[in-house]
Amino acid sequence: MGRISAPERRSALVEAALRVVSRRGIAQATTRAIVAEAGMSLASFHYAFESRDELIDELITTVVAREQHAVLPEPVPGGDLREILEAGLLRYFEHLRADPEHEQAMLELTQYALRSLERHPLAVAQYARYAELAAHSLEVAASHAGTTWDRPVEQVARVLVAFTDGLTLTWLVDRDDDAARAVAHAAADALSRMAEPR
Repeated sequence: MGRISAPERRSALVEAALRVVSRRGIAQATTRAIVAEAGMSLASFHYAFESRDELIDELITTVVAREQHAVLPEPVPGGDLREILEAGLLRYFEHLRADPEHEQAMLELTQYALRSLERHPLAVAQYARYAELAAHSLEVAASHAGTTWDRPVEQVARVLVAFTDGLTLTWLVDRDDDAARAVAHAAADALSRMAEPR
C-alpha cells in the first residue's frame, strides 16, 4: 500500500476490521488479521491506533454513524399508513438480504460493547440512534398518510426497533424470506393501529 495520510490509514483499517468481523467474528478480528485484510504492516497499524481496543471502539462508532442512511418511508400512491410502513419494512428487509454479514457484524459489535462497562455506552448510543431514526421515519410515514400517532412517537419507535431487531435475528438464523415478509406485514399492521386520522 502506498503512502497515505493518517486519517486515510485509520479509515482503511476500520473498513478492514468490519470485513473481518463480518466474515469471521469479533474473536478472530486480531490485529494481524485486520492488517492482512487492509494490506498493511503491523507498524502501520500502530501508527494509526494505540491498540486493537481503540480500533474496535472506532469501528462501533463508525457502524452507528452509518445507520443514518436508513431507508425513509416514501409515499405509496393511494396508500394508507399500514401500506407505507409495510413498504418501508420490506425495503429494510431487502437491505438485510443484500448484506447479511454486515447486519451480523453489527449484532456482534453490540454484544461486544455490552460485555464491557467502559464500552456499554457505545451500545446505548447505537440503540439511541436506532430509536431516533425510527422516530423520524414514523413521523415521515404519518405525514405521508395524513395520520398522527396516538401516543408519543418515541414509544412507537421502540416498538419499531423491536420488530426490526426480531426480524433481523430470526432471518439471520432461518433465512426464511416468506416468514420475514409475514413479520413485516404483521409489524406494519400493529404499528398502524397506534395512529389515527389527523
